[in-house]
Amino acid sequence: MNRRKFLKQSSTVIAAAAVASYVPTTFAAGKSIRVGLIGTGWYGKSSLLRAIQVAPIEVVSLCDVDSKMAGAAADLVATRQLSKKKPRIYSDFRKAIAEKDVDIMMVSTPDHWHAIPAITAMQAGFDVYCEKPTGVDVVESQSMVAAARKYNRVMQVNTQRRSTPHLIEAKEEIIKAGLLGKVQKVEIGVWWHMRNNMPVSEAPDIAPPEGFDYEMWTGPAPKQPFNKIIHSRGWRAYMEYGNGIVGDMCVHMYDMTRWLLDLGWPKSITSWGGILNDRNSRANITDTQTAIYQHDDFDVTWNHRTWGKSPEPDPDFQWFGTIYGEKGVLKCSVFRYDWIPYSSGKVERTRKALFEYDKHPEDKAEEKEWNLEGHVASAMRRHWLNYLNARENRGKILPVADIEQAHISSSSCFLANLSQKLGRTLEFDPATHTVKGDAEANRLLARPYRTPWVHPTPDKV
Repeated sequence: MNRRKFLKQSSTVIAAAAVASYVPTTFAAGKSIRVGLIGTGWYGKSSLLRAIQVAPIEVVSLCDVDSKMAGAAADLVATRQLSKKKPRIYSDFRKAIAEKDVDIMMVSTPDHWHAIPAITAMQAGFDVYCEKPTGVDVVESQSMVAAARKYNRVMQVNTQRRSTPHLIEAKEEIIKAGLLGKVQKVEIGVWWHMRNNMPVSEAPDIAPPEGFDYEMWTGPAPKQPFNKIIHSRGWRAYMEYGNGIVGDMCVHMYDMTRWLLDLGWPKSITSWGGILNDRNSRANITDTQTAIYQHDDFDVTWNHRTWGKSPEPDPDFQWFGTIYGEKGVLKCSVFRYDWIPYSSGKVERTRKALFEYDKHPEDKAEEKEWNLEGHVASAMRRHWLNYLNARENRGKILPVADIEQAHISSSSCFLANLSQKLGRTLEFDPATHTVKGDAEANRLLARPYRTPWVHPTPDKV
């Protein structure tokens, strides 16, 4: 097939070819892959059910501090897995791990609960599949890398842009093919109004709901009065439990950029912003923020604001990564990509997200029932296949979103928030894992933990 004919193929055909390497050649005959899940909420279920679609998965245990959520997830899983068995339910992840009867432990908790369960699982001999970002601070993230290497564990982080069919095509057929030419700058960002704007009057302090262990949910984070925003998905409005929109949304687009362009650590990070518009809400994350990640030949600039009209009229590119090259512009998002050569000034190639309702009609049902992101389902399936392939070839290959790659992207976002907080540029040295010449910043690389929880460190995992 010549190149011209290849470029005329449908997005489905090209996507299938691009992701062929993501499919493991074989699974051990007659042997299931035992999986446990810590955190049975929105993305925990989304990811777990995609794994069941593509591999001989047997979900043996579920853990959640919300007993109602855990029970509902157990009922759902029993209808999906081949054995039709209902997984055991735990409220304490340590008890689930102590059973030592899983091959893979998924960690799909709020961000402040990523590090300890993931490290504990690896210490117990499990491989780990974890949601992004890696944790809430640089030392947590660094410790997860150390644990994976010390215990020879395969750990994938669910930064699934690296397994998104249309973005794989963009990497192979636009960037690697040299159509862009030399990259000159990258802009990433989000314009969605995604910051919770409830004031105290609408979300007063209340008692936690029945069946929800708020003490255990809080864990190592600072204990705050409970309100209805926090559980189950509103915790992202608080810096105590995450890293705001930079830690939630920038980590995806920055990681996508690093993967597309084969970038390592940034040379420096500068960020500014704050709560500049919505000062009455209970949320304490920024509503406006810019972050500049400086690399050798160009900068990657992030922007978000959760108010006003989007400067991008096309809804497909309101959460975006735009790469400017010598020969044209590549616009990327979870929904599609557009290739615009300067020679014509027009979109000459576009590919949309791959939906696979014909193969997996349950995707559409889940979209309606509990907001499965249908445009992401194909990416999550391929992310799982890539991960399982890495497990099958342990020691020979790393998964595409290996913990070390996720550590770079996640920690760069943590450092951006630290730069915004301190009001200065930070130069992070990955060899020493310290900020150059900044004792104050180095003291803030690990957040204080609430007793009795102990913050992990790379030398003690």
